[in-house]
Amino acid sequence: MKIRQLIAAAFAAVAIAATTVGGATAAVPTPTPGSLQQYNISSTYVSGLSSGGFMANQMHVAYSDVFKGAGIFSAGPYDCAQNSVNTAQYACMETFMARKSPAQLEQLTRDRATAGKVDPVANLSGDKVWLFHGTNDATVKAAVNDDLATYYRDFGADVVYDNTSPSGHAWVSPLGPNACSSTSSPYVNNCGGDPVRDMLSHLLGGVNPASSSALTGKLVQFDQSTYAPGGSSSAISMGNEGFAYVPQSCQSGASCRLMVTLHGCYQYFGVVGNALMDKAYLNEYADTNNMIVLYPQATTMTGNPRGCWDWWGYKSADYAQKSGPQMTAVRNMAKALGAGPASTSPLPAPTALSVTATTETGASLSWNSVSGADSYNVYRDGTKVNSAPVTSAGYTDSGLTAGTTYSYAVAAVDASGTVGTRSGTVTATTTGTSAGLPAPTGLAVTATTPTSASLSWNSVSGAASYNVYRDGTKVNSAPVTSAGYTDTGLTAGTTYSYAVAAVGSSGAVGTKSAPVTATTTAAPVCVTASNYAHTQAGRAHQSGGYTYANGSNQNLGLWNVMASSTIKETSPGYWVTC
Repeated sequence: MKIRQLIAAAFAAVAIAATTVGGATAAVPTPTPGSLQQYNISSTYVSGLSSGGFMANQMHVAYSDVFKGAGIFSAGPYDCAQNSVNTAQYACMETFMARKSPAQLEQLTRDRATAGKVDPVANLSGDKVWLFHGTNDATVKAAVNDDLATYYRDFGADVVYDNTSPSGHAWVSPLGPNACSSTSSPYVNNCGGDPVRDMLSHLLGGVNPASSSALTGKLVQFDQSTYAPGGSSSAISMGNEGFAYVPQSCQSGASCRLMVTLHGCYQYFGVVGNALMDKAYLNEYADTNNMIVLYPQATTMTGNPRGCWDWWGYKSADYAQKSGPQMTAVRNMAKALGAGPASTSPLPAPTALSVTATTETGASLSWNSVSGADSYNVYRDGTKVNSAPVTSAGYTDSGLTAGTTYSYAVAAVDASGTVGTRSGTVTATTTGTSAGLPAPTGLAVTATTPTSASLSWNSVSGAASYNVYRDGTKVNSAPVTSAGYTDTGLTAGTTYSYAVAAVGSSGAVGTKSAPVTATTTAAPVCVTASNYAHTQAGRAHQSGGYTYANGSNQNLGLWNVMASSTIKETSPGYWVTC
C-alpha cells in the first residue's frame, strides 16, 4: 500500500476499533492487578493471528523443548521476512516479490539449531500443529500460508490445515462480533462453526465442551516490564500490561495446560481493549479443560506503528531466535506461570508420608526424598501451607486448632518450578480438646484499600492473643494482641473471607468466629493507545492539534495515530498519565 493509503487505513482501523470496544459487553472478568504465579503446568502450547501467528511459529520453533504444539490463524513460515519489512509486506503477505522456499527456510532452521540459536528441530517431529486460512483473506495470501503447512510437515509435525472457510483475515470464534468474510477491527469473526474447538481438540487430544455459564476464573493483569530484557517493555514495543486467565481449578493446584495466545496487528489491548480476550472463546474452554491462557501484549513504537509482533526485525535482527527481545519476554512469562521443557516428565509423588508428632497447635510430617527435587510443597486440606520452599524431607505445620483432624499431602518441585505429582494423604489430629475459648463476636471490616483490609472484633475474656484467617489460612505471623488487625499485600478488586479465633495462654486456639468478607478497592488500570484512539474512546480530547487527558487536562502530545500515551482513570471522568 502507498503511504497515504496506509495512513487512511490506520485512521479507519482505529475508528472502527473504538466503536467496537465502546459498544461491547465483555464477559471476560474484570482484570485483577497482580503478578504471574507458578501453577502445576503439564504442557504448553502457543497460538496467534497474523503477526501473532508469525510470532507463534517463531516461539514454537525457537523453544520447541517448551511448546508441544501451535495453532496459527493466517501466517507464513519461519523467518519468511528475512529481517526486511519489504520482504515481509511484499513476499510474506502479498506475493509480488520472490520469497524463500520452505526447503530453504528449513535449512536455515537446521543451521540455527546447530548453532544453539533455536532448539533442535527433531523436537518438531510429532508435534500437533493446527493451521487456518480463510478464502476471503487477502492480507496474507494463501500460498504463503501453504508454505507454513509444508514447512511443518517436512519436519514431521502432525498438521491439520483448515483452508476452506470463507473467513476474512481474523481469529474465528462462535463469539466473533464480525461477519465471516470481514477483515476489520477487532479482527474476530463468526463463521458459524467452532474453529477454536477444532484447534484445541487437535492440540490437546480432545476437549470438554466450552462453558456456557459465566466465567469463574480470574483475569490477572501484570506488569510486562518484569519479564522484558532490560526491565522495560516499551523499549521492545510491548505494552505496560499483559494478562493471564486462570481457571479456579488451576488456582487450586490441578494439573493444567498453558496456552500462550498472541494478538495480531491493531489488535493489542490499547486499541481493542479486551475484545480478543473476551471473544476468542478460549477462556470458555479454559474453565472446562484446566487450561490457563496467557495474553501478552505488543504496542507501537518507531518502525511498528500498528502494534505488531516482531516478525521482520523492526526491533532486533534476532527477532526469530531465542535471543530475540520479545521472544525472551514471552518465554519468561510462560516460565513464571510454570512452563518447563515439554520433554521433562513431572517428578513422582513422594512416598512414605507420615505424621511424626502432634501438639495442640502443630503437626510434624516426614517423607522419603525424591530424586531431582529442588524443594517440596506441603498441602493441608488441599491448600498449600508453606510460604517458602521446603528444602528437606520434613515439615512442621503450626497455628492449628486443638483436638482437630487435618489431612496432609506433599509434592516435589524441580529446579524450573514445575510441581510434581502429589502424594497420598495422611491425617493428623492435634492433641487437647477443641472446646476452648469461645469465638470472638462482632467481627467487622473497618476499612479497605487496593492492597489491604482492616478488621475489628470484640475482645474475648481469657484470650492471650488472636489468630486471623484469610480464606481459611492463618495470616498473622506474630500473635495479634489487640482486637483489631490490618491484612496487607492483597490484590486490588478481590473479595476475601476472614475469621478470627482467640488463643489461650497455653497456645490452644479457640473456636473461629463467623466469617465476614472484605473486597479490596480496585486499582486504576493503565491504558496504552494512540492519542487518536484515546479521544475516540472518551479518555481524552483534542484542541489545536494536541491531545489532553479528560479531567486533568494533561498534555499527551500530538493528536494523531502515531503518537501514543499511557493514562489511567483515578476517578470517574478524570484521567492522568501513568
